[in-house]
Amino acid sequence: MGTTGRRVGRPRAAQRPDSGLAVRDELLGAAAELFTTLGYAATTTRAVAERAGLRQATMYHYFGGKEDLLADLLESTVTPSLALARGLLADEERSPETRLWHLCRSDVELLCGGPHNLGGLYLLPEVRAERFAGFHRVRADLKDAYGRLLAATGPGSLLDKGELAVRTDLVFGLIEGVILVHRSDPDRPVEAFAAATADAALRIVGVTEAGA
Repeated sequence: MGTTGRRVGRPRAAQRPDSGLAVRDELLGAAAELFTTLGYAATTTRAVAERAGLRQATMYHYFGGKEDLLADLLESTVTPSLALARGLLADEERSPETRLWHLCRSDVELLCGGPHNLGGLYLLPEVRAERFAGFHRVRADLKDAYGRLLAATGPGSLLDKGELAVRTDLVFGLIEGVILVHRSDPDRPVEAFAAATADAALRIVGVTEAGA
C-alpha cells in the first residue's frame, strides 16, 4: 500500500534520521504507534505528522484524516492473510488440515508479531462506521476462506451448513481473540503462541493433528 519514494515539495517539520521508508509508510507507522499507545481518540493528525517528523500539511497530502490512517492500518492486518488463504485454497498438494493449520498460525503471527498491537484497533467503536466498509469486506472474505478450508477437512466435510458456520465462527473468533491475549502479555514468544493457537483451532474443527 506504500509508495516507493517521497513526493517533492513537502518539507519535514524537523530533522529525523531517514528511515528509508516512503512518506506514506512513515505516517502509517507513526499513526500505529500513537493509536496503540495514546489511543485513537486522543491522537491528533498534528501529533501523527510530528511523530513522523513531517508537517501536518504533508500528512493531508497523503491522507484525508485519522479515519483514512486507521482504515489503512486495519486493512494491513487482514490483506496478507487473505492473500495467503487464497493461495492455500488453490494448493492441492497438502492436506486441508495442514493448510488450515498454516493459515491459523500465520494469521496469529501477523496479528501479534508487529511492533504495535494493531489488532486491538478492531475493538474501536469508530470501526463500525461506513468508512471502514473496505476493511469489513476483506475481513469477511478472509472468514469465508477459513470456512472453505474448514469444510474441506475430514471432520468439516461431515458437518451440515449450520454446524459448519458455527465451527467457522469459533475458529475465526479464536484467531482474532489472540488480540486480547497478546495484549495481556506482549512479551510471550509469538511463534510458539501462534502454533499453540493453530493446534487449538484444529481441535475445534475435530482434527487431532494437521497431517501432511
